[in-house]
Amino acid sequence: MDPKDLYYPKELSWLAFNERVLQEAADKNNPAVERIRFLGIYSNNLDEFYRVRAADVKRQITIAQNDGNEEEAEAQTRLMEQIQQKVVALSNKFDEIHKEVVKTLGRYSIHILRKNDLNDYQKQWLRNFFVNKILRHIAPILIDKKTDLLSRLNGTAVYLYVAIRRKDRNTRYAALQVPSQEMSRFVQIPPEKSRKKKHIILLDDIIQLCLEEIFRGFVKYDELEAFSFKMTRDAEYSINEEIDESFVEKMSESMKQRLIAEPVRVIYDNSMPADMVQDLRKRLKITSLDTMHAAGHFRNFKDFIGFPNVGREYLEHAPQPAIDSSEFSRYDTVFDAISAHDILLYYPYHRFLHFTEFVRQAAFDPNVKAIRINIYRVASNSRIVNSLIDAVDNGKKVTVVVELRARFDEEANIEWSKRMTDAGIRVVLGVPTLKIHSKLCLVTREERGQLIQYAHFGTGNFNEKTAKIYTDFSLFTRNQELANEAVSVFDLIQYPYRRYKFQHLQISPLNARTKIQSLIRQEIQYLKEGHKAQITFKINNLVDKELIDDLYRASQAGIRIRGIVRGMCSLVPGLPGISDNIELISIVDRYLEHPRVMVFEGGGDRKVFISSADWMTRNMDNRIEVGCPIYDKRLQQRIVDIMELQFRDTLKARVIDKDQSNRYVRRGNRKKLRSQIEIFDYLTKLETSNKSE
Repeated sequence: MDPKDLYYPKELSWLAFNERVLQEAADKNNPAVERIRFLGIYSNNLDEFYRVRAADVKRQITIAQNDGNEEEAEAQTRLMEQIQQKVVALSNKFDEIHKEVVKTLGRYSIHILRKNDLNDYQKQWLRNFFVNKILRHIAPILIDKKTDLLSRLNGTAVYLYVAIRRKDRNTRYAALQVPSQEMSRFVQIPPEKSRKKKHIILLDDIIQLCLEEIFRGFVKYDELEAFSFKMTRDAEYSINEEIDESFVEKMSESMKQRLIAEPVRVIYDNSMPADMVQDLRKRLKITSLDTMHAAGHFRNFKDFIGFPNVGREYLEHAPQPAIDSSEFSRYDTVFDAISAHDILLYYPYHRFLHFTEFVRQAAFDPNVKAIRINIYRVASNSRIVNSLIDAVDNGKKVTVVVELRARFDEEANIEWSKRMTDAGIRVVLGVPTLKIHSKLCLVTREERGQLIQYAHFGTGNFNEKTAKIYTDFSLFTRNQELANEAVSVFDLIQYPYRRYKFQHLQISPLNARTKIQSLIRQEIQYLKEGHKAQITFKINNLVDKELIDDLYRASQAGIRIRGIVRGMCSLVPGLPGISDNIELISIVDRYLEHPRVMVFEGGGDRKVFISSADWMTRNMDNRIEVGCPIYDKRLQQRIVDIMELQFRDTLKARVIDKDQSNRYVRRGNRKKLRSQIEIFDYLTKLETSNKSE
């Protein structure tokens, strides 16, 4: 077999994942408003794909061409062509689904209007609204021969390209940004008569309706035409290690690089006339390596993630109440609870409040001496950071490791760093050569004259907002062997030149890869000795070829391997003699599946781990990640039970096959089972049972 056939291209696999998101938008069993929000999620994902994945392919082509490596340049060029073909096919599906969803909303009396749909009353109301609310935010870019349009555009915004036409003169052009950051992109028009019908219009259409209000008196015209477009820039940036300046200053300069980076994709309204398309292509310096294609009317559809439900409650998911942990609530303090036994939470089913309470109580507990925490992404108004500031005010020693290079959160993290430093927190900006992606929090408490460590190991960020929509595990433990190794992780971050030994934890880039490989080899050995052997895992992305090869070897040895992979997957299941024993599924549903879990049956001596690391080369070799063993048998079983419910999902699970065709798991004669609902019921019953004990 050709070696390249052993690995599915990760970029195409990423698009297959986003196609699963599109399937949720197409699923008529989902509430109508949730379906249009899934279209927004799809669009947002695709933006990030171009900013990161497609941009990297473009760079690889350029590097190979410059190095004279024609074979690599051709391979990457073919990959880019496959990407563009797949995106066009998905865009066509997107437009079909969008039209169908809009019609469905109309049946529920929610109407998304275009400017040509408006009656006289609505036009007048919108013109007044434009003058009083929108116009103040608009400053068009009038384009002439000297205008460098490419440098003037924001790669995250949607624009209107305006043709200023005169009968006896050449057409002039202008660009103006739709001010969706300053105000909601969705405007509800008050009813003229029937209050049953709800009318929503986008800022884009309001601006198109009121173009003359913008240009009248400033330019001469016989006709004005405007069509939407959006440009996506390369999100990569470089950090100059030679210039003598602070890491924060370097990051700030790197952020500026992103703002002026080359475009990798331009999408535009398919109604835009050919002369405008040609002029836009020239102005944005689009090459054959870039994607530029026509699509539906609405650009920057990611705003639809926040599409308002102005209709009945059943048009969106009913709020699901978060579950109180009985293991916390039966004790007066979080420290009493954790001292009793390890506690495992699973968000968003459990309340994230339990973690924020862990930090809040540590901030004022007289016995707490120090708090250490990693921050990768936090909420815009973080209660956690506020508690850390309170801790300093109460005389605690607080150390916060902030990852400035958390992609697309760099600016926010720089501001948090400044605020915390001003408050007296010791802020550590990590290791310049390694991203810090671990999810650690450590509280040092004096008890009976001894310093006791309370540790948190997790799979998700300390973010109150995402904890409501991402599924993640959180382990709270007083196990001093684990906690002391967590202390060593913080030391590693601050003093990376020292040597550290980790017996329990999987630490990237020190031992995570070798520990995982050793566990896989142990399973093979157990099977050879006639013992039970099985590998089960759940991760976001599986693209590291070395680990994939290890799984192939385990499959060839006869090990049963089951995996849940949400996103990219380069492993190809079902290859005769290579991966016959590997079964993979992917689940896309209401909550984003985010945990990283490993289960090794090990001859009956089950080993279970949760981790911050995906099985990607960057996570194994280029980041500081932490994987933690679960030693409590009760908690091991809880994780296994949750994963088994997902493997039994007959509604939202898709099979990952060699073609990544995204077919749903066949239900056969099994009952309908939606794992995210079943998990909520399972945990609710578990907590109810615990309370009665």
